[in-house]
Amino acid sequence: MEYVSTRGGTGAVDFEGALFSGYAPDGGLFMPQRIPSLDRDTLRRWSSLSYPELVKELCSLFVPAKLVPRNVLSELIDKAFSRFRHKNVVHLSRLKDGLNILELWHGVTYAFKDLSLSCTGQFLQYFLEKKQKHVNILVGTSGDTGSSAIESVRGQKNVDIFVLLPKGLCTQIQELQMTTVIEDNVHVFAAHGNSDEVDEPIKTLFADVDFAGKYNLMSLNSVNWSRIMVQIAHYFYAYFQCAPSLDTTQLPMVEIVVPTGGGGNITAGCIAQKMGLPIRLVTVVNSNDIIHRTVQHGDFSLAESVKATLASAMDIQEPYNVERILWLLSGSDSRLIKTLMEQFSISKRLKLPEDLHRKLSETLGSCSASDQDIVGAMRRCWEENQYLLCPHSAVAAHYHYSQPHSFLCLSFLSSIPRCCFAPASAAKFQDAILRAGLAPQIPPEISALTAMETRSTPLERGQDWAQVLRGRIEAVAQQW
Repeated sequence: MEYVSTRGGTGAVDFEGALFSGYAPDGGLFMPQRIPSLDRDTLRRWSSLSYPELVKELCSLFVPAKLVPRNVLSELIDKAFSRFRHKNVVHLSRLKDGLNILELWHGVTYAFKDLSLSCTGQFLQYFLEKKQKHVNILVGTSGDTGSSAIESVRGQKNVDIFVLLPKGLCTQIQELQMTTVIEDNVHVFAAHGNSDEVDEPIKTLFADVDFAGKYNLMSLNSVNWSRIMVQIAHYFYAYFQCAPSLDTTQLPMVEIVVPTGGGGNITAGCIAQKMGLPIRLVTVVNSNDIIHRTVQHGDFSLAESVKATLASAMDIQEPYNVERILWLLSGSDSRLIKTLMEQFSISKRLKLPEDLHRKLSETLGSCSASDQDIVGAMRRCWEENQYLLCPHSAVAAHYHYSQPHSFLCLSFLSSIPRCCFAPASAAKFQDAILRAGLAPQIPPEISALTAMETRSTPLERGQDWAQVLRGRIEAVAQQW
Protein backbone atom coordinates (compact mmCIF):
# COMPACT_ATOMS: atom_id res chain seq x y z
CA MET A 1 0.00 0.00 0.00
CA GLU A 2 1.51 3.30 -1.14
CA TYR A 3 0.23 6.84 -0.81
CA VAL A 4 0.13 9.53 -3.48
CA SER A 5 -0.56 13.25 -3.46
CA THR A 6 -3.97 14.43 -4.63
CA ARG A 7 -2.09 16.83 -6.93
CA GLY A 8 0.25 14.26 -8.46
CA GLY A 9 3.43 16.32 -8.12
CA THR A 10 5.39 14.12 -5.75
CA GLY A 11 6.41 10.48 -5.67
CA ALA A 12 4.53 7.77 -3.81
CA VAL A 13 5.37 7.21 -0.13
CA ASP A 14 4.69 4.35 2.27
CA PHE A 15 2.54 4.63 5.42
CA GLU A 16 5.47 5.89 7.48
CA GLY A 17 6.13 8.63 4.93
CA ALA A 18 2.47 9.69 4.92
CA LEU A 19 2.33 9.58 8.74
CA PHE A 20 5.29 11.93 9.13
CA SER A 21 4.05 14.41 6.54
CA GLY A 22 1.76 17.38 6.69
CA TYR A 23 0.75 18.54 3.26
CA ALA A 24 2.52 16.76 0.42
CA PRO A 25 5.46 18.76 -1.02
CA ASP A 26 3.29 19.79 -3.99
CA GLY A 27 0.61 21.22 -1.66
CA GLY A 28 -1.72 18.25 -2.03
CA LEU A 29 -2.87 15.67 0.53
CA PHE A 30 -1.81 12.03 0.72
CA MET A 31 -4.32 9.33 -0.19
CA PRO A 32 -3.98 5.58 -0.69
CA GLN A 33 -3.08 4.72 -4.26
CA ARG A 34 -5.72 2.00 -4.09
CA ILE A 35 -8.88 1.74 -1.94
CA PRO A 36 -9.43 -1.86 -0.76
CA SER A 37 -12.77 -3.41 -1.69
CA LEU A 38 -14.61 -5.59 0.84
CA ASP A 39 -17.00 -8.37 -0.09
CA ARG A 40 -20.25 -9.29 1.64
CA ASP A 41 -18.69 -12.19 3.52
CA THR A 42 -16.07 -9.90 5.06
CA LEU A 43 -18.74 -7.42 6.13
CA ARG A 44 -20.78 -10.20 7.72
CA ARG A 45 -17.69 -11.51 9.52
CA TRP A 46 -16.83 -8.05 10.80
CA SER A 47 -20.37 -7.33 11.99
CA SER A 48 -19.77 -8.89 15.42
CA LEU A 49 -16.45 -7.14 16.06
CA SER A 50 -15.90 -4.53 18.77
CA TYR A 51 -14.87 -1.00 17.84
CA PRO A 52 -11.15 -1.59 18.67
CA GLU A 53 -11.20 -4.83 16.65
CA LEU A 54 -12.66 -2.96 13.66
CA VAL A 55 -9.90 -0.34 13.94
CA LYS A 56 -7.32 -3.15 13.88
CA GLU A 57 -8.87 -4.82 10.84
CA LEU A 58 -9.12 -1.57 8.89
CA CYS A 59 -5.64 -0.32 9.80
CA SER A 60 -4.19 -3.66 8.72
CA LEU A 61 -5.51 -2.96 5.20
CA PHE A 62 -3.61 0.33 5.00
CA VAL A 63 -0.48 -0.40 7.09
CA PRO A 64 1.65 -3.22 5.62
CA ALA A 65 2.81 -5.86 8.11
CA LYS A 66 6.40 -5.37 6.98
CA LEU A 67 6.20 -1.83 8.40
CA VAL A 68 4.24 -2.65 11.55
CA PRO A 69 3.86 -6.36 12.40
CA ARG A 70 0.24 -7.34 13.08
CA ASN A 71 0.81 -8.20 16.75
CA VAL A 72 2.53 -4.82 17.28
CA LEU A 73 -0.27 -2.96 15.49
CA SER A 74 -2.79 -4.66 17.78
CA GLU A 75 -0.80 -3.72 20.89
CA LEU A 76 -0.48 -0.08 19.77
CA ILE A 77 -4.24 0.23 19.20
CA ASP A 78 -5.04 -1.42 22.55
CA LYS A 79 -2.70 1.05 24.27
CA ALA A 80 -4.30 3.96 22.41
CA PHE A 81 -7.75 3.11 23.73
CA SER A 82 -6.65 2.24 27.28
CA ARG A 83 -7.53 5.72 28.62
CA PHE A 84 -11.10 5.79 27.26
CA ARG A 85 -13.86 5.98 29.87
CA HIS A 86 -16.40 3.70 28.17
CA LYS A 87 -15.75 -0.05 28.11
CA ASN A 88 -16.75 -0.18 24.42
CA VAL A 89 -14.67 2.95 23.56
CA VAL A 90 -17.64 4.32 21.57
CA HIS A 91 -21.31 3.89 22.44
CA LEU A 92 -24.60 4.06 20.55
CA SER A 93 -27.50 5.71 22.40
CA ARG A 94 -30.89 4.78 20.95
CA LEU A 95 -33.30 7.64 21.68
CA LYS A 96 -36.92 8.39 20.85
CA ASP A 97 -38.21 8.89 17.31
CA GLY A 98 -35.44 6.83 15.75
CA LEU A 99 -32.65 9.19 16.87
CA ASN A 100 -29.51 7.05 17.12
CA ILE A 101 -26.53 8.95 18.57
CA LEU A 102 -23.06 7.44 18.16
CA GLU A 103 -21.05 8.85 21.06
CA LEU A 104 -17.51 9.30 19.79
CA TRP A 105 -16.40 11.40 22.77
CA HIS A 106 -15.42 9.01 25.56
CA GLY A 107 -11.70 9.82 25.36
CA VAL A 108 -9.55 12.01 27.61
CA THR A 109 -10.64 15.36 26.14
CA TYR A 110 -14.31 14.40 25.59
CA ALA A 111 -14.04 14.79 21.80
CA PHE A 112 -14.10 12.38 18.85
CA LYS A 113 -10.60 13.39 17.81
CA ASP A 114 -9.24 11.42 20.77
CA LEU A 115 -10.07 8.25 18.80
CA SER A 116 -7.86 8.91 15.80
CA LEU A 117 -5.19 10.94 17.58
CA SER A 118 -4.60 8.41 20.35
CA CYS A 119 -3.85 5.82 17.66
CA THR A 120 -1.78 8.23 15.58
CA GLY A 121 0.27 9.12 18.67
CA GLN A 122 1.05 5.44 19.21
CA PHE A 123 2.04 4.95 15.55
CA LEU A 124 4.36 7.96 15.83
CA GLN A 125 6.03 6.66 18.97
CA TYR A 126 6.61 3.28 17.35
CA PHE A 127 8.53 4.74 14.41
CA LEU A 128 10.31 7.45 16.43
CA GLU A 129 11.66 4.98 18.98
CA LYS A 130 12.66 2.59 16.23
CA LYS A 131 14.65 5.27 14.39
CA GLN A 132 15.73 7.44 17.33
CA LYS A 133 14.19 10.48 15.62
CA HIS A 134 12.69 13.76 16.87
CA VAL A 135 9.78 15.59 15.23
CA ASN A 136 8.06 18.96 15.61
CA ILE A 137 4.28 18.74 15.28
CA LEU A 138 2.34 21.81 14.10
CA VAL A 139 -1.39 21.94 14.82
CA GLY A 140 -3.98 24.60 14.10
CA THR A 141 -7.20 24.08 16.02
CA SER A 142 -10.75 25.40 15.99
CA GLY A 143 -11.41 23.77 19.37
CA ASP A 144 -10.92 20.05 19.91
CA THR A 145 -7.99 19.02 17.71
CA GLY A 146 -5.43 20.90 19.80
CA SER A 147 -6.21 19.27 23.12
CA SER A 148 -6.53 15.79 21.60
CA ALA A 149 -3.20 16.20 19.80
CA ILE A 150 -1.53 17.44 22.98
CA GLU A 151 -2.83 14.47 24.99
CA SER A 152 -1.58 12.05 22.35
CA VAL A 153 2.07 13.18 22.71
CA ARG A 154 2.39 15.10 26.02
CA GLY A 155 5.60 14.36 27.92
CA GLN A 156 7.18 12.38 25.08
CA LYS A 157 10.88 13.08 24.77
CA ASN A 158 11.15 12.74 20.98
CA VAL A 159 8.24 15.06 20.10
CA ASP A 160 7.58 18.78 20.49
CA ILE A 161 4.09 20.00 19.68
CA PHE A 162 3.17 23.58 18.70
CA VAL A 163 -0.56 24.36 18.85
CA LEU A 164 -2.20 27.53 17.55
CA LEU A 165 -5.69 28.27 18.90
CA PRO A 166 -8.04 31.17 18.02
CA LYS A 167 -8.18 33.17 21.25
CA GLY A 168 -11.74 33.69 22.48
CA LEU A 169 -13.29 31.58 19.70
CA CYS A 170 -12.93 28.23 21.48
CA THR A 171 -15.00 27.55 24.58
CA GLN A 172 -13.29 28.23 27.91
CA ILE A 173 -13.05 24.49 28.56
CA GLN A 174 -11.52 23.77 25.15
CA GLU A 175 -8.92 26.49 25.71
CA LEU A 176 -8.12 25.31 29.24
CA GLN A 177 -7.65 21.73 28.03
CA MET A 178 -4.72 23.10 26.02
CA THR A 179 -3.28 25.87 28.18
CA THR A 180 -3.25 23.86 31.43
CA VAL A 181 -0.91 21.22 30.02
CA ILE A 182 2.43 22.30 31.49
CA GLU A 183 4.95 20.05 29.76
CA ASP A 184 8.35 20.88 28.30
CA ASN A 185 7.32 19.50 24.90
CA VAL A 186 3.99 21.39 24.67
CA HIS A 187 3.94 24.93 23.20
CA VAL A 188 0.54 26.66 22.94
CA PHE A 189 -0.03 29.93 21.06
CA ALA A 190 -3.21 31.99 21.56
CA ALA A 191 -3.77 33.84 18.28
CA HIS A 192 -6.02 36.86 17.84
CA GLY A 193 -7.66 35.53 14.68
CA ASN A 194 -10.12 32.94 13.44
CA SER A 195 -9.59 29.26 12.67
CA ASP A 196 -8.69 29.78 9.02
CA GLU A 197 -6.20 32.53 9.92
CA VAL A 198 -4.59 30.22 12.47
CA ASP A 199 -3.89 27.69 9.68
CA GLU A 200 -2.04 30.18 7.49
CA PRO A 201 1.34 30.34 9.34
CA ILE A 202 1.34 26.55 9.54
CA LYS A 203 0.83 26.28 5.78
CA THR A 204 3.63 28.84 5.30
CA LEU A 205 6.13 26.78 7.30
CA PHE A 206 5.20 23.54 5.54
CA ALA A 207 5.60 25.31 2.19
CA ASP A 208 9.21 26.17 3.17
CA VAL A 209 10.49 22.73 2.18
CA ASP A 210 14.03 23.31 3.46
CA PHE A 211 12.82 24.48 6.90
CA ALA A 212 10.22 21.69 7.13
CA GLY A 213 12.87 19.10 6.32
CA LYS A 214 15.55 20.51 8.61
CA TYR A 215 13.24 20.57 11.64
CA ASN A 216 11.20 17.44 10.82
CA LEU A 217 7.86 19.26 10.74
CA MET A 218 4.68 17.21 10.65
CA SER A 219 0.97 17.77 11.19
CA LEU A 220 -1.64 16.08 13.36
CA ASN A 221 -4.52 18.00 11.79
CA SER A 222 -6.71 15.88 9.56
CA VAL A 223 -4.31 16.63 6.71
CA ASN A 224 -2.55 13.61 8.26
CA TRP A 225 -3.70 10.41 6.57
CA SER A 226 -3.50 8.41 9.81
CA ARG A 227 -6.38 10.47 11.26
CA ILE A 228 -8.60 9.68 8.27
CA MET A 229 -7.66 6.00 8.33
CA VAL A 230 -8.73 5.43 11.95
CA GLN A 231 -11.96 7.36 11.44
CA ILE A 232 -13.09 4.92 8.74
CA ALA A 233 -13.91 2.56 11.63
CA HIS A 234 -16.63 4.95 12.90
CA TYR A 235 -18.71 4.14 9.82
CA PHE A 236 -18.33 0.38 10.00
CA TYR A 237 -19.21 0.35 13.69
CA ALA A 238 -22.21 2.67 13.14
CA TYR A 239 -23.41 0.48 10.27
CA PHE A 240 -23.17 -2.78 12.21
CA GLN A 241 -24.91 -1.23 15.22
CA CYS A 242 -27.80 0.17 13.19
CA ALA A 243 -28.34 -2.25 10.29
CA PRO A 244 -31.36 -4.46 11.02
CA SER A 245 -29.88 -7.68 9.59
CA LEU A 246 -27.06 -8.73 7.27
CA ASP A 247 -28.82 -11.96 6.29
CA THR A 248 -30.77 -10.40 3.42
CA THR A 249 -29.90 -11.02 -0.24
CA GLN A 250 -28.94 -7.40 -0.62
CA LEU A 251 -27.25 -5.79 2.37
CA PRO A 252 -29.40 -3.11 4.05
CA MET A 253 -28.62 0.58 3.78
CA VAL A 254 -27.90 2.87 6.77
CA GLU A 255 -27.87 6.67 6.60
CA ILE A 256 -25.04 8.31 8.56
CA VAL A 257 -25.19 12.01 9.45
CA VAL A 258 -21.82 13.68 10.03
CA PRO A 259 -21.22 17.12 11.63
CA THR A 260 -18.52 18.62 9.42
CA GLY A 261 -15.80 21.24 9.86
CA GLY A 262 -12.50 20.57 8.09
CA GLY A 263 -14.02 17.54 6.38
CA GLY A 264 -11.73 14.79 7.68
CA ASN A 265 -14.51 12.68 9.17
CA ILE A 266 -16.77 12.86 6.11
CA THR A 267 -13.75 11.98 3.94
CA ALA A 268 -13.38 8.79 5.99
CA GLY A 269 -17.06 8.10 5.28
CA CYS A 270 -16.55 8.48 1.54
CA ILE A 271 -13.68 5.98 1.73
CA ALA A 272 -15.83 3.53 3.74
CA GLN A 273 -18.51 3.86 1.07
CA LYS A 274 -15.92 3.28 -1.66
CA MET A 275 -14.77 0.13 0.19
CA GLY A 276 -18.26 -1.31 -0.22
CA LEU A 277 -20.04 -0.33 2.99
CA PRO A 278 -23.72 0.29 2.05
CA ILE A 279 -24.18 3.72 3.64
CA ARG A 280 -25.83 6.95 2.61
CA LEU A 281 -23.80 9.93 3.82
CA VAL A 282 -25.13 13.31 4.91
CA THR A 283 -22.69 16.10 5.75
CA VAL A 284 -24.18 18.70 8.10
CA VAL A 285 -22.71 22.12 8.82
CA ASN A 286 -23.48 25.31 10.73
CA SER A 287 -23.87 28.75 9.14
CA ASN A 288 -20.36 28.42 7.69
CA ASP A 289 -21.87 26.43 4.87
CA ILE A 290 -19.26 26.11 2.12
CA ILE A 291 -19.54 22.31 2.04
CA HIS A 292 -23.36 22.50 1.88
CA ARG A 293 -23.15 24.96 -1.03
CA THR A 294 -20.59 22.75 -2.76
CA VAL A 295 -22.81 19.66 -2.50
CA GLN A 296 -26.01 21.47 -3.49
CA HIS A 297 -24.72 23.87 -6.15
CA GLY A 298 -21.09 23.00 -6.94
CA ASP A 299 -20.11 26.35 -5.41
CA PHE A 300 -16.83 25.87 -3.50
CA SER A 301 -16.35 29.55 -2.68
CA LEU A 302 -15.58 31.48 0.48
CA ALA A 303 -18.22 33.63 2.13
CA GLU A 304 -17.26 37.18 3.11
CA SER A 305 -16.20 36.10 6.61
CA VAL A 306 -16.28 33.27 9.12
CA LYS A 307 -19.42 33.44 11.26
CA ALA A 308 -19.10 32.72 14.98
CA THR A 309 -21.66 30.06 15.91
CA LEU A 310 -22.57 27.87 18.86
CA ALA A 311 -20.92 24.94 17.04
CA SER A 312 -17.56 26.72 17.18
CA ALA A 313 -15.33 23.81 16.16
CA MET A 314 -17.13 23.86 12.79
CA ASP A 315 -16.56 27.59 12.20
CA ILE A 316 -14.37 26.87 9.19
CA GLN A 317 -14.40 28.45 5.75
CA GLU A 318 -11.73 26.34 4.05
CA PRO A 319 -12.46 22.62 4.62
CA TYR A 320 -9.22 21.34 3.13
CA ASN A 321 -10.28 17.68 3.08
CA VAL A 322 -12.78 18.44 0.31
CA GLU A 323 -9.72 18.09 -1.93
CA ARG A 324 -9.46 14.42 -0.93
CA ILE A 325 -13.15 13.81 -1.63
CA LEU A 326 -12.94 15.45 -5.07
CA TRP A 327 -9.82 13.40 -5.89
CA LEU A 328 -11.65 10.22 -4.89
CA LEU A 329 -14.72 11.08 -6.97
CA SER A 330 -12.71 12.23 -9.99
CA GLY A 331 -11.16 8.78 -10.36
CA SER A 332 -7.84 9.95 -8.87
CA ASP A 333 -7.45 12.64 -11.55
CA SER A 334 -4.58 14.53 -9.92
CA ARG A 335 -4.14 16.86 -12.88
CA LEU A 336 -7.74 18.06 -12.57
CA ILE A 337 -7.47 18.40 -8.77
CA LYS A 338 -4.23 20.39 -9.06
CA THR A 339 -5.89 22.78 -11.52
CA LEU A 340 -9.01 23.21 -9.38
CA MET A 341 -7.15 23.70 -6.09
CA GLU A 342 -4.69 26.19 -7.57
CA GLN A 343 -7.63 28.15 -8.97
CA PHE A 344 -9.28 28.14 -5.53
CA SER A 345 -6.02 29.16 -3.85
CA ILE A 346 -5.80 32.26 -6.04
CA SER A 347 -9.42 33.43 -6.21
CA LYS A 348 -11.02 31.62 -3.22
CA ARG A 349 -13.85 30.83 -5.60
CA LEU A 350 -14.44 27.64 -7.53
CA LYS A 351 -17.30 26.28 -9.60
CA LEU A 352 -17.02 22.51 -9.82
CA PRO A 353 -17.11 20.92 -13.27
CA GLU A 354 -20.60 19.60 -13.95
CA ASP A 355 -19.61 15.92 -13.94
CA LEU A 356 -17.67 16.22 -10.67
CA HIS A 357 -20.53 18.10 -8.99
CA ARG A 358 -22.97 15.40 -10.10
CA LYS A 359 -20.78 12.68 -8.56
CA LEU A 360 -20.45 14.70 -5.34
CA SER A 361 -24.20 15.24 -4.99
CA GLU A 362 -24.80 11.53 -5.65
CA THR A 363 -22.30 10.63 -2.90
CA LEU A 364 -23.35 13.13 -0.24
CA GLY A 365 -26.52 14.73 1.04
CA SER A 366 -26.12 17.96 2.96
CA CYS A 367 -27.83 20.33 5.39
CA SER A 368 -26.93 23.52 7.24
CA ALA A 369 -28.20 24.59 10.67
CA SER A 370 -28.48 28.05 12.22
CA ASP A 371 -27.84 28.72 15.90
CA GLN A 372 -31.62 28.76 16.34
CA ASP A 373 -31.83 25.31 14.75
CA ILE A 374 -29.04 24.06 17.04
CA VAL A 375 -30.73 25.35 20.19
CA GLY A 376 -34.06 23.88 19.05
CA ALA A 377 -32.53 20.43 18.54
CA MET A 378 -30.78 20.56 21.92
CA ARG A 379 -34.04 21.46 23.67
CA ARG A 380 -36.12 18.84 21.88
CA CYS A 381 -33.59 16.08 22.56
CA TRP A 382 -33.55 16.98 26.26
CA GLU A 383 -37.33 17.25 26.54
CA GLU A 384 -37.88 13.88 24.85
CA ASN A 385 -34.93 11.92 26.24
CA GLN A 386 -33.30 13.88 29.11
CA TYR A 387 -30.18 13.64 26.97
CA LEU A 388 -27.80 16.58 26.49
CA LEU A 389 -26.32 17.16 23.04
CA CYS A 390 -23.28 19.31 22.35
CA PRO A 391 -24.03 22.00 19.72
CA HIS A 392 -22.11 20.07 17.03
CA SER A 393 -24.08 16.90 17.69
CA ALA A 394 -27.22 19.04 17.64
CA VAL A 395 -26.48 20.01 14.03
CA ALA A 396 -26.87 16.32 13.15
CA ALA A 397 -29.96 15.97 15.35
CA HIS A 398 -31.49 19.01 13.62
CA TYR A 399 -31.19 17.19 10.32
CA HIS A 400 -32.85 14.12 11.84
CA TYR A 401 -35.72 16.12 13.31
CA SER A 402 -36.28 17.90 10.00
CA GLN A 403 -36.72 14.55 8.15
CA PRO A 404 -39.39 11.87 8.40
CA HIS A 405 -38.48 9.35 11.13
CA SER A 406 -37.24 7.11 8.35
CA PHE A 407 -37.43 7.51 4.62
CA LEU A 408 -38.63 5.00 2.05
CA CYS A 409 -36.04 3.34 -0.14
CA LEU A 410 -37.99 2.28 -3.20
CA SER A 411 -35.49 -0.38 -4.23
CA PHE A 412 -35.68 -2.08 -0.84
CA LEU A 413 -39.27 -1.20 0.02
CA SER A 414 -38.21 -0.77 3.62
CA SER A 415 -37.27 2.02 5.97
CA ILE A 416 -33.62 2.98 6.35
CA PRO A 417 -32.19 3.51 9.85
CA ARG A 418 -30.27 6.70 10.53
CA CYS A 419 -27.21 7.22 12.77
CA CYS A 420 -26.08 10.68 13.89
CA PHE A 421 -22.45 11.14 14.90
CA ALA A 422 -21.85 12.97 18.20
CA PRO A 423 -18.34 14.46 17.99
CA ALA A 424 -18.11 15.96 21.49
CA SER A 425 -19.63 15.81 24.95
CA ALA A 426 -22.08 18.52 25.96
CA ALA A 427 -19.89 19.04 29.05
CA LYS A 428 -17.45 21.08 26.93
CA PHE A 429 -20.08 23.59 25.82
CA GLN A 430 -21.67 25.08 28.91
CA ASP A 431 -22.55 28.41 27.28
CA ALA A 432 -24.50 26.66 24.51
CA ILE A 433 -26.29 24.47 27.06
CA LEU A 434 -27.29 27.56 29.06
CA ARG A 435 -28.42 29.35 25.91
CA ALA A 436 -30.75 26.43 25.23
CA GLY A 437 -32.20 26.96 28.71
CA LEU A 438 -30.76 23.69 29.98
CA ALA A 439 -28.56 22.80 32.97
CA PRO A 440 -24.94 21.79 32.23
CA GLN A 441 -23.68 18.47 33.60
CA ILE A 442 -19.97 18.97 34.29
CA PRO A 443 -17.62 16.09 35.17
CA PRO A 444 -15.20 16.83 38.05
CA GLU A 445 -12.09 16.60 35.83
CA ILE A 446 -13.48 19.39 33.65
CA SER A 447 -14.52 21.54 36.63
CA ALA A 448 -10.96 21.22 37.98
CA LEU A 449 -9.48 22.93 34.90
CA THR A 450 -10.50 26.42 36.06
CA ALA A 451 -8.22 26.21 39.12
CA MET A 452 -5.14 24.99 37.23
CA GLU A 453 -2.08 26.95 36.12
CA THR A 454 -2.13 28.00 32.46
CA ARG A 455 0.62 28.75 29.94
CA SER A 456 0.43 30.13 26.39
CA THR A 457 2.13 32.64 24.09
CA PRO A 458 -0.07 35.40 22.61
CA LEU A 459 -0.01 36.10 18.86
CA GLU A 460 -1.24 39.63 18.20
CA ARG A 461 -2.64 41.01 14.96
CA GLY A 462 0.12 42.74 13.04
CA GLN A 463 2.76 40.22 14.11
CA ASP A 464 4.29 37.85 11.59
CA TRP A 465 2.88 34.66 13.13
CA ALA A 466 4.88 32.38 10.84
CA GLN A 467 8.10 34.12 11.91
CA VAL A 468 7.21 33.85 15.62
CA LEU A 469 6.49 30.16 15.18
CA ARG A 470 9.68 29.66 13.18
CA GLY A 471 11.70 31.32 15.94
CA ARG A 472 10.22 29.13 18.66
CA ILE A 473 10.90 25.95 16.69
CA GLU A 474 14.51 27.00 16.14
CA ALA A 475 14.93 27.85 19.84
CA VAL A 476 13.52 24.48 20.91
CA ALA A 477 15.80 22.67 18.45
CA GLN A 478 18.87 24.26 20.06
CA GLN A 479 18.03 22.45 23.29
CA TRP A 480 18.53 19.11 21.58
